[in-house]
Amino acid sequence: MNFESILAHHLVDHKTSHKVIATVAGLPVDMGLSPLIRTMWIACAVAIVTLTFAARSQSSLARVMRSMFEPLALFVRDEILEPIFGHHAGHYLPYFLTLFFFLLTCNLLGLVPSMSGVTANPWVTAAMAICTFGLIQYAGVKEQGLVSYVVHIVPGGVPLVLWPLLFVIEVFGMFAKCISLCIRLFANMLAGHVVSLAFLCMIFIFSEMNKVAGTGMIVPSIGLALFIYTMDVLVSFLQAYIFTFLTALFVGGAVHPH
Repeated sequence: MNFESILAHHLVDHKTSHKVIATVAGLPVDMGLSPLIRTMWIACAVAIVTLTFAARSQSSLARVMRSMFEPLALFVRDEILEPIFGHHAGHYLPYFLTLFFFLLTCNLLGLVPSMSGVTANPWVTAAMAICTFGLIQYAGVKEQGLVSYVVHIVPGGVPLVLWPLLFVIEVFGMFAKCISLCIRLFANMLAGHVVSLAFLCMIFIFSEMNKVAGTGMIVPSIGLALFIYTMDVLVSFLQAYIFTFLTALFVGGAVHPH
């Protein structure tokens, strides 16, 4: 059993079709499909259809689904956004609800066999961190104006001679926050896949040494893998919350510099 190839097949992206639309600096811009892209499209479709049905339909099934999703939406609004943004919360609510439910859907779809672990891929989480960085700049400029936002990047009361140095440090810190978002989500979602697969691989490792030992490892290995799988469901909710909360915290720092 090749542990590396199985893990790579589940997590590493590779193009299954190619469609080069342009060339930039000698490098082709390939818009072809890959497992990760397909999984993200499925996640978008699942989130849109499910949430729209729960919000619009008057059927009994929709009422049950609404009772499940509404507390999550209210939690994002009341417990995450309003304490940070105050009366600006309504302006940013659509973005953060979209972010939370997209992340949650991708995290849960990554646990479905044959689906790719979208949020366990560093390029995907890096793209989402770039969106956070862009939102920080947009919110800061929108709420304060360009000049005031740039001035307030450095905390007030700093001696003028130290201002350029602290400006560079604060800008670097802004990048570091977004990089930490990328790594935190990617590492946490990857860890569950690795540990589950490691437990299952123990069956084949022990079988190579002794057939009886391998047979004896079937029940404990599957049991441990199922336990990690259950924990991954909880981690999916937790990581969607953490990414959304930290993004709100970073954007709130740009909206309220004091």
